[in-house]
Amino acid sequence: MAVTNDSNRSVRLLFHPKHLHTGSNPSTHWLIGSPFFPPLTIASLLHSSSSDLNKESDQLRSLIPKGFEVIGALASRNGVVDDDARDAIESARGLRKILYGEKDREVVGAVAGSGEVKFFVSESGNVKGFELVTEVIEEENSEKFVWENGCLLRCELPIKLPLYYPVRNQNDVEKAYVQATEAVIAKLRDPQAVYILESVNKSSLDLPPPAVVKGGELDFHVDLSKIRPLAEIDDGFDASSLLCSYFSVNSKAGSQVFSIENADIIQVSVLSNSLVPSSASAAPVAEYLPVQEETRLLFVDVKLDVLCYASKVLPLRHAISSLIIPGLVDQLNILQNLMLPNLLAKHPQLKPYHFNPPGVLHPITVFYELSFGETEMKQVEVRKSLHSRLGLPYDRPLLRIANALDFSKLRNSGNASLQKGPSLPRDVHIGIPSSGVTGGTVSLVQGSYEYFHYLQDGYNDSGWGCAYRSLQTIISWFRLQNYSSIEVPSHREIQQSLVEIGDKDPSFIGSREWIGAIELSFVLDKLLGVTCKVINVRSGSELPEKCRELALHFENQGTPVMIGGGVLAYTLLGVDYNEASGDCAFLILDPHYTGTDDLKKIINGGWCGWKKAVDNKGRNFFLHDKFYNLLLPQRPNMV
Repeated sequence: MAVTNDSNRSVRLLFHPKHLHTGSNPSTHWLIGSPFFPPLTIASLLHSSSSDLNKESDQLRSLIPKGFEVIGALASRNGVVDDDARDAIESARGLRKILYGEKDREVVGAVAGSGEVKFFVSESGNVKGFELVTEVIEEENSEKFVWENGCLLRCELPIKLPLYYPVRNQNDVEKAYVQATEAVIAKLRDPQAVYILESVNKSSLDLPPPAVVKGGELDFHVDLSKIRPLAEIDDGFDASSLLCSYFSVNSKAGSQVFSIENADIIQVSVLSNSLVPSSASAAPVAEYLPVQEETRLLFVDVKLDVLCYASKVLPLRHAISSLIIPGLVDQLNILQNLMLPNLLAKHPQLKPYHFNPPGVLHPITVFYELSFGETEMKQVEVRKSLHSRLGLPYDRPLLRIANALDFSKLRNSGNASLQKGPSLPRDVHIGIPSSGVTGGTVSLVQGSYEYFHYLQDGYNDSGWGCAYRSLQTIISWFRLQNYSSIEVPSHREIQQSLVEIGDKDPSFIGSREWIGAIELSFVLDKLLGVTCKVINVRSGSELPEKCRELALHFENQGTPVMIGGGVLAYTLLGVDYNEASGDCAFLILDPHYTGTDDLKKIINGGWCGWKKAVDNKGRNFFLHDKFYNLLLPQRPNMV
């Protein structure tokens, strides 16, 4: 196989190159791109879980949303680079043929080994040769790259399939299911079908009216990679030639926040129009088909929920024909394969959920069985397998149903609170000024939390409740990361927990007694099953010596830390540490604040900000004559 050097082309990565180094064991990863991106643009990396390409295609067909696709493969090997590149390219071509019916399209082959990654491209129509691509570009703002000119389309379609089958030959129910599925697919592609598209952003006052696309206007032979010429052909006059940008609320508002949470979302509804105009008058007709033997009727509930990615310059009719309908067809076939083996017993209660796991630019879709709980081992093993495929850590729940995208809340998720009543400030450290540490490395809390402080909820705990408030902030973090669904406990409920485990006497309930790091660890263990690590220092002057250990905590565990010393307690959200000079700063969230939940007041007043052990005026933030305990909650090892 001939290998040449192509110096005029470049590979664009929408993720950090370190993710390409997948370990020393031989493995294959699929490179995911999009027909709406420039050629050789890689959005994500998915681990191959099977050498059987048919099995892989079944799993990837449900996992990867339409609008993204496999564009190549990465081989992690220790063999001959050219041979490994050839294997990667052939694997990618084979998978694409199964998934998309294509074999002669341009694909990327990458080889990781000996500390470097080499990229090769095999042009369409040239299956015997490939070229080395030496230039690799790392996109600085990947979220902007994906969402500035892209949007989401979603179609929910619940279906009730009536299946008639003879009692004597129950195997015919499978045939009836297949026929019913084929009938639904035919209706989706029928010229009389009607698709209504509308914006999901109900909070905007300037919403465009819904658009209607008729089945007769659809083209099922569109090449999405040639989308720009298609968009230029359309005149934008009627609904069938409108572009997805017609529903682009963000671009009209000049939004600068690019993420899936802020993406434009188009809701697609499917209607079947059986009222066909006819010049001839006719009376209603009822058709009677007598059965030859005893027959039973089985209803199968099918829940389809398709999420697709599209360029904003894609005409709506092509979004329906090339994304929505193929997505619905794939889900129908997937559900058919999953349900047929147990159709007459207790057919599975399967439902698709959409997720946006960290580190993956595009959403993914997963089918979950609802007839047993999330902690059932089969479900746990399914999630572990998905964590492995997506390169996600195994110590945090990222793909539970509670993690699924909630499209009714996406637009306002930043202001939602876990507490009943008024919302609480969330993630107040975002956007604060830098610490002033020169050449330091910032290590921060991972994920969201709520800020609890004195006098909140009309409860006067000033002077004694700071550790309680720090504990509430920590528990809010575990709730927001979906480790637990319990309510954030009140002061009385915290005291009740300590009495129940025997740490305190009953008279403690309702008192104004302080608690410290050890009591917090007891409550976290009782309420959440969370274990904690405790660091003791004899004096506040020794806390800077723990910065390296704290940095490792935030990088590996990412949980908020409680610092208790004397009669004061703080919540630590991160550190900025220069290992060479030893200079460091602590990101403190102060529960002693007694004002209103006004973010400007909180930040300007220094209630959330970087603190040095000794400031530029020589003042000590941590008391030298007090010992301190640092409580480091550990993430539960669960998925």
